[in-house]
Amino acid sequence: MKLKLGLPKGSLQESTFELMRRAGFNFYVNGRSYILGSDDEEIEGILLRAQEMALYVQQGVLDAGLTGKDWIIENNADVEEICELVYSKTSLRPVQWVLAVPQDSPVKTVKDLQGKRIATEAVNLTRKYLEENGVEAEVEFSWGATEAKAPDLVDAIVELTETGSSLQANNLRIVDKILESTTRLIANKESYRDPEKRNKIEILAMLLRGAILAREKVGLKFNIPRARIEELQSFLPSMRQPTISPLLDPEWAALEIVVDESTVRNFIPELKNCGATDIIEYPLNKVIS
Repeated sequence: MKLKLGLPKGSLQESTFELMRRAGFNFYVNGRSYILGSDDEEIEGILLRAQEMALYVQQGVLDAGLTGKDWIIENNADVEEICELVYSKTSLRPVQWVLAVPQDSPVKTVKDLQGKRIATEAVNLTRKYLEENGVEAEVEFSWGATEAKAPDLVDAIVELTETGSSLQANNLRIVDKILESTTRLIANKESYRDPEKRNKIEILAMLLRGAILAREKVGLKFNIPRARIEELQSFLPSMRQPTISPLLDPEWAALEIVVDESTVRNFIPELKNCGATDIIEYPLNKVIS
């Protein structure tokens, strides 16, 4: 069995490769080829633009792939959505498609774009949005540099943004948020009915979800007097109960917990106040619930 898996080329490529590595799958680019090398003999990696991934999965050229929910909608692709994976180029947040205009534009709402011109890479998504708002406007496909086209070439743009900084740099303001999108692991419906391929896809989904969950968490190990364990448990932000191991000194125990990384700076001083010693923080690759 060989699973043909599409990975997104472009802005998501490096963050996807890193996520796959943390999940336990290493991919590498073979020169200029779109075929990826892999350390898993059951997976053939193929590097494609996220915009076209869903169609290749629908057609069965690929068994599975990673792409945005936005491109599934844009292509009206009939695929099996296996799981949501909330990560993007620079963060663990969703990305947004927004309607934007120049700062000095008189446009205040989408209604003001009646009869106007809009540039975007997501043509079908934009036309659907305009239809839902009862607006007729000309929507043209943008091959790139969309943010630079307003106001000289078009009246407005519909563009993908993660932080909004690029829009601000191009003197644009957001009029409306059209769609929030996250990455999805998708599968060809026929491939997903194959028991071997389905099992491999579901294992991949489990490990990818575990890798994403682990990016926001760390492990902590420390020693603490047994007499103070109950006191510690009253404020312990562990995922579940801590792992407790005996030490040579029967009055002490070693504890191991998993916590949100954002809480560690406040939690470690509390551990010290509770008598903890030899505190070790370590990163995690995967957290499987």
